[in-house]
Amino acid sequence: MPKAKKEKMMFYGTGRRKSSIARVRLVEGTGVITINGRNIDEYFGLETLKVIVRQPLTITNTLAKYDVICTVTGGGYTGQAGAIRHGIARALNEANSEFRPDLKTNGFLTRDPRMKERKKYGLKKARRAPQFSKR
Repeated sequence: MPKAKKEKMMFYGTGRRKSSIARVRLVEGTGVITINGRNIDEYFGLETLKVIVRQPLTITNTLAKYDVICTVTGGGYTGQAGAIRHGIARALNEANSEFRPDLKTNGFLTRDPRMKERKKYGLKKARRAPQFSKR
């Protein structure tokens, strides 16, 4: 009779920022962060973006406890890093509700509401008016 394989606990979180959406899975592991099938060092060039992604794990002292697997779409690198951070924080909150006060005080559970303003008719961009000349 084959032995039943012990299933690893998995926690999910969806993070959003600007026009980026990140679907995050936390799996018990060694602290490897994989984004769209690539390592974090490969995916993000800037060190500040890597720090942003790791913030919720550092604050809760779970950096080496969970592996992070995430799929992120839309937006630029900064928005994607913020979305991943939001997703990781939500997944950590699901994993252990004792992390909630720390995550909340640092603002990681709050969705950043700032979005790109829509373009208005008669204008070139959201607020940029066409050039005006008196004569």
